[in-house]
Amino acid sequence: MARETITDETFYNQRKNYGLIKRPSVFTIIDVFAGAGGLTLGFTESLGHSFKPVWANDFNNYAADTYNANFGKHCNKGDILEILQNGPTKIPKADVVLGGPPCQGFSLLNKKRGGDARKQLWRPYLEIAERAEAKIFLMENVPQLIGTFEHGEIAEAAKAAGYKVAWVILNAADYGVPQTRRRAFIIGTKVGDLGKVFPPLKTHYKLNGNYESPLFEKPDYVENPEPWRTVRDAISDLPPPLGTEIRSLSPPLDLHFGRNPTEKSVKRYKAIPEEGMNRFDLQKRAPEITPGCWIRKVTGGTDLFGRLWWDKPAYTIRTEFFKPEKGRYLHPVEHRPITHREAARFQTFPDSFVFKGSKIEIARQIGNAVPPVLAARLADSVYALLIGG
Repeated sequence: MARETITDETFYNQRKNYGLIKRPSVFTIIDVFAGAGGLTLGFTESLGHSFKPVWANDFNNYAADTYNANFGKHCNKGDILEILQNGPTKIPKADVVLGGPPCQGFSLLNKKRGGDARKQLWRPYLEIAERAEAKIFLMENVPQLIGTFEHGEIAEAAKAAGYKVAWVILNAADYGVPQTRRRAFIIGTKVGDLGKVFPPLKTHYKLNGNYESPLFEKPDYVENPEPWRTVRDAISDLPPPLGTEIRSLSPPLDLHFGRNPTEKSVKRYKAIPEEGMNRFDLQKRAPEITPGCWIRKVTGGTDLFGRLWWDKPAYTIRTEFFKPEKGRYLHPVEHRPITHREAARFQTFPDSFVFKGSKIEIARQIGNAVPPVLAARLADSVYALLIGG
């Protein structure tokens, strides 16, 4: 028998199809290590505004300013450990606690991750869930967390606090995000049946080459899934960028600015003009302008200095997406890296979302965020647990 799920995206049909509720309900959420608020945005824009944020925290002042500009001034700035040790600080009651404890301690990019103290920041996260008497928590991290010693610790601590726990690694492209970003999610609940609603059913599928042949198994998908969203879907309407700084223009042009590349960088861009090319193509076509470190590194790193494809999703957007030497961040046809606006669209932030801070800080907020459209599908599962609990 097919697993129960919420499949329709309208407020009315979400409830009608599920058959478990007759009237709207609003549940409260807390977002810890909130960043710009990608999780909060996904939850508050999902299901007809059935979630209301009541408290949040982030260590970065600019990220907290962004959160407060979009969701109300309840994001507390500062170190979460100090906040929890501060007697007057009161964590409000909430139905759900969201958040992504800093993931650098688990990332493959962190060569010293063995003793990284950031691996333990899940502890204050769960303390907040307990203080808030949350029925559900949803924790996000990099896929490398799953199967680690810390993963086992998180599961055991959550079970000891009375939560039933499950985890999954999701590809954001399967949920309508124009980006093949893979992230781990750990969910704990004191209500509902996890097996019926988690993980959320996929809403989008990968095409079989250039043919409209769906690559999916029906039990894992909604009734009428759509093809993966692509780079073309996300950014083809944007004109060439102007300038190199944030501009006092209406969105989307405010964050649609470029860089000042060196003459050698421009030559490198032009040496690999076709979609999908990368540093290995650069070495074949123009070895004289290829960095020596790339020539010496004969394996790995196929996305470095890579061009995007128009008709595929983007690759994972990180915090330095404006540097093509860091990943597949070259525009499909223009000789430049992607802009802040393009990266924000690949992350599914609407153009109307307000970012605060310098262009470096905004890039960090964009790259660190959970894509709101993916968060909205997770909100479906959380809502189903709450109304069925």
